[in-house]
Amino acid sequence: MEARVSQSLQLSSWIKSDKVVRKPGGCLRFSVKWNEKLMHRTVISCHLQPRKANRRVALKVSCSSHNVQVLESECITASTDEIETLKNKSEEVEEYLDGRCIYLVGMMGSGKTTVGRILAETLGYSFFDCDRLIEQAVGGTTVAEIFKLHGESFFRDNETEVLHKLSAMHRLVVSTGGGAVVRPINWRHMHKGISVWLDVPLDALAKRITAEGTKSRPLLHEESGDIYDKTLKRLTTLMETRGANYANASARVSLENIAVKKGKDVCHITPTEITLEVLIQIENLKKQESVVVL
Repeated sequence: MEARVSQSLQLSSWIKSDKVVRKPGGCLRFSVKWNEKLMHRTVISCHLQPRKANRRVALKVSCSSHNVQVLESECITASTDEIETLKNKSEEVEEYLDGRCIYLVGMMGSGKTTVGRILAETLGYSFFDCDRLIEQAVGGTTVAEIFKLHGESFFRDNETEVLHKLSAMHRLVVSTGGGAVVRPINWRHMHKGISVWLDVPLDALAKRITAEGTKSRPLLHEESGDIYDKTLKRLTTLMETRGANYANASARVSLENIAVKKGKDVCHITPTEITLEVLIQIENLKKQESVVVL
């Protein structure tokens, strides 16, 4: 398995084939699961092709009560008003996005995957998780196992290749690994789209990760002692190393700021509220660029 995974990388996700748009630069092969009435697995190749117009996809919900609905992407409960707000805000930023990919960056456990799926569903984009793509390319091996068997450099090399391939596409929301921000070349790929940093207080992250367990977190296995204390210590060290890198993102979503606006504890902020703030920060980018032009 010492051969580079990227040499035979296949990207798998729940994705609509009419959303896949390939920029010039070669052929990208990946698996597609989609049928209008019946989900099934199909393998296609994306070749060089002119960009196609993409119709927006309505946010999918299933009713569960009078005023509450459930987002299908993650079975996230959200009020009808929240869903309508998300939809309206997504329409406001659609022209500005112009099909550009959105890359979510942030520490492990910051909610990039959950928020990414909701964001993709809201915008009518497709969603990819970089860690899952690498795991699939290695034959289902977990990230923790990849670190153990092949080392972090092996993982990072293939993470860079995944970002390179995804950056050649349109209309994607991409959840990146916590350490993807360290390599400058990864930023060159992500700056082809819009990057958003999900900034979560370290104590809240430590509580979340401790509750979920650290087995799937390869960088949290070394220290011994109380699981919360060692997790917080390790996260603090990682943030000292990566903080300036995260700040390279196009926009920052601060959960502390959301908590202040909502008048609630950071740990009680919902994925839907975070997703709305992502859209708000993207809208702010649009406003800032308009001011610069003027």
